Amino acid sequence: MSGGATIALVTGGNKGIGRAVAGRLADLGVTVLVGARDLEKGAGAAAGIRAAGGTAHPIALDVTDERGANAAAEEIAERFGHLDVLVNNAGMSGDLGAQAPGSARLDGVRAVFETNLFGVITVTEAMLPLLRRSAAARIVNVSSGTSSMTWTTDATHYLSRMPAVLAYPVSKAALNMLTVQYAKALAGDGILVNAIAPGACDTDFARGLPFTLTRTADDGAAIVVRLATLGRECPTGGFFDDNGKVPW
Repeated sequence: MSGGATIALVTGGNKGIGRAVAGRLADLGVTVLVGARDLEKGAGAAAGIRAAGGTAHPIALDVTDERGANAAAEEIAERFGHLDVLVNNAGMSGDLGAQAPGSARLDGVRAVFETNLFGVITVTEAMLPLLRRSAAARIVNVSSGTSSMTWTTDATHYLSRMPAVLAYPVSKAALNMLTVQYAKALAGDGILVNAIAPGACDTDFARGLPFTLTRTADDGAAIVVRLATLGRECPTGGFFDDNGKVPW
């Protein structure tokens, strides 16, 4: 990483997997910026990390707001000068009723893409000048196993038995390709970009799923933190979970 403190921004960092990622990074001595739409909630999460001995600061960040993302980048530049790690964690499952084939509502589908895909572009573009100031920047995009076309078409895999929906898994599949494109574009800058599948974790985000959730948010955060902190042996342009590469 670049000289001085290692700085990491985690979008949606005030709860769930994002909060677990922020806490794990802080435990490793990283200065964590907790991105949150609600600054008060971000401040609460940052205070919890500081109480545990870490260094964390809240950042107001709605990933669907380009002006707000640029303002967040300006604040980070003024306060910290650079950014070493960007974790694009903020995401939404959306209204599943609006995503049902045969009765889909485009407003519901678009809302999911605004956060899960366009929000990642918005934040990444805003933060790129800061990431380029790092000697070894990392971008980790939180995707989903539901985006794996291999798994979802394999009759032996549990994901193939999930109900068909038109926004969430599709947006995450698009995010995987976005990851590849950024990895290609930024290789010359030494910025490594990867996507991860955290698995279905027992968080507010996943509690509506029709199966028992045995993984914790901390379990889901482990692969994010590993890819965010690997040295030069870190891959780029890949899709990973705890067990290694996830098939596209």
